[in-house]
Amino acid sequence: MTDTQHRTPAVTDYQEVRDLTEALAEPLSAEDQTVQSMPDVSPTKWHRAHATWFFETFLLVPHLKGYQPFDPAFGYLFNSYYEALGKRHPRPDRGLITRPGVAEIGAYRAHVDTAVTHLLEATNLAPELGELILLGLHHEQQHQELLLMDIKHVLSRNPLQPGYRPLAIAAPKSPRSVHWIDHPGGLVEVGHQNDGFAFDNEGPRHRVWLYPFALADRPVTNGEWQAFMDDGGYRRPELWLSDGWAALQASGATAPLYWRCLDGSWTEFTLGGSEPLDPSRPVVHVSYYEADAFARWSAARLPTESEWEAVAAGYPVEGRGLNLDRLRPETGPAGDFGFFGDVWEWTTSAYLPYPGFRPAAGAVGEYNGKFMVGQHVLRGGSCATPAGHVRPTYRNFFPPGAQWAFSGLRLARALGGAR
Repeated sequence: MTDTQHRTPAVTDYQEVRDLTEALAEPLSAEDQTVQSMPDVSPTKWHRAHATWFFETFLLVPHLKGYQPFDPAFGYLFNSYYEALGKRHPRPDRGLITRPGVAEIGAYRAHVDTAVTHLLEATNLAPELGELILLGLHHEQQHQELLLMDIKHVLSRNPLQPGYRPLAIAAPKSPRSVHWIDHPGGLVEVGHQNDGFAFDNEGPRHRVWLYPFALADRPVTNGEWQAFMDDGGYRRPELWLSDGWAALQASGATAPLYWRCLDGSWTEFTLGGSEPLDPSRPVVHVSYYEADAFARWSAARLPTESEWEAVAAGYPVEGRGLNLDRLRPETGPAGDFGFFGDVWEWTTSAYLPYPGFRPAAGAVGEYNGKFMVGQHVLRGGSCATPAGHVRPTYRNFFPPGAQWAFSGLRLARALGGAR
């Protein structure tokens, strides 16, 4: 029998997630993996090391007798934001860490994987350790998407516009007209129900009151965004929030991130390189400010996160998300889209704690709660979100000016005399 055939289900699940991270890094050179193109971007090798540091710090050091850290200095280099664990290297300077190199990061990952496998194969694994491992795996899946977001930004800054990897080319389709999904409003329950894994910010489940509303049955497309641009959308201050207009004037942006106009034709930089803009695909890499301005121009609005969840919970999650041959949002086979796995969709909801929310004790409690200020919630998952990492209650969050996430939008509107 092979080693794979001897693995326990827990080891198999663990190794599948860890292997995907390495598969995502495989097309990249050592130079690619070291670059940091802006303060919000982290180098690929940093993502690989940080996800490993998480398992080492929260699982192995406190729970595996006799475990010795691979390198004590890595605690300073690869801690992200856990203040309770001591000082850490400044985030904007992660691109200056030329050493350790990618080979040493690979050795670090192998060292930790061996130790975690030993722990997983032990009998009578305590439930709290199983929960920590599951948290670590979902944490690594988050960094898999971040790895793709970040390397896309890195490669877009290269004047040669190289692709991350070749992608299958799909012919443009004609998306059907938008249909509206009516919801009567009333008292609804939102939040996680303790049926499977969820991050702490997805609960507790609670009731909210909704006024009657309708939600578009697909995201906004590139072609619709071009109409907004052609109508002066980036030049009309009446469409923009004050902070958004100020940010727009400071940046000078006239189109979504990664769009370029060459000889009168628009192109879009994708993980496959620069491509002609496909008007049928969902628009992606727009900020909350841009999304809100588009919604005003459309005589609509963005949904609240509770409205989004109340509708999306009735739709299937399967079938979309991370596909290494796709890696871009695309129109479905009949010009359709689902609610999950193409673009993260901005909501008008500030990222705040649910009623009764309590962060976990200790350093692991810093995971989500301390970021609940100055950010907006996105829902739905994207073309870079790993399989099994999307659910109706998932609350992603970014600052309103962020564009480098795989973020788009879906419109909402009030019904009748609703607010």
